[in-house]
Amino acid sequence: MRTYLEVAKAAALRAGRMLKDNVNGTRDIFYKGEINMVTEMDRLSEKTVVSTILKAFPGHGILAEEGSRVESNSGFLWVIDPLDGTTNYAHGYPSFSVSLGLERNGEILLGVVYDPMRDELFSAVQGSGSFLNSQPIAVSRSDVLIKSLLATGFPYDRVVSRENNLNFFNALIMVSQEVRRSGAASLDLCNLAAGRLDGYWELKLHPWDVAAGSLIVQEAGGKVSDFSGTRFSIHDKEIIASNGMIHDQMLDVIHAVQRGS
Repeated sequence: MRTYLEVAKAAALRAGRMLKDNVNGTRDIFYKGEINMVTEMDRLSEKTVVSTILKAFPGHGILAEEGSRVESNSGFLWVIDPLDGTTNYAHGYPSFSVSLGLERNGEILLGVVYDPMRDELFSAVQGSGSFLNSQPIAVSRSDVLIKSLLATGFPYDRVVSRENNLNFFNALIMVSQEVRRSGAASLDLCNLAAGRLDGYWELKLHPWDVAAGSLIVQEAGGKVSDFSGTRFSIHDKEIIASNGMIHDQMLDVIHAVQRGS
């Protein structure tokens, strides 16, 4: 597993440093929807990550946000977000990351998230704890929701869909200390793992949004589930993550909103 981790770190660092070097450049912007954008740097970062992974592990599978797909019978699947926070990046807003998770037969074995603007490399291997720049990290000990700092994000179809997170946001901001929105799910999860945030929720996500970050939270002592509170899969469309101590309190609010109370 150490070899897998070292290659994942190398890929994230290589792509992340390239993104940082070009953050103030002129972007070629394309749209996957009315406001869901992709830039030439998303694609270049993905090419960099995928080529690094396949050079080391040519028999592994690939699932990446911008379309790279490699089928494999090995059981290993790399789940990649080459630029989490594309909208931020396109505007020169310094909050974005490169995220890689390694899945084997449906189970996440390792996760790496690199924040190039802060030079922060988060990592975790299943059963071995979570780290920031090789130093162990752990979730916070906040046990009261009203004293907790939360984070969330909003789906791109929020204008046309009733599932737009505004109802959950309105409820949770009133019962927490504050809610932040970074624009990068992987960084929200890593900041939760590092004890900077106490809880996080979001909906309409994709596997590459949470594959690495969810493991990093769990290995840092946190809890991750769907909105029912009973299970978690990177293929779910919703997530609640927390330090574990406020998890049920967050779920109570989510469930009250779902009931319309």
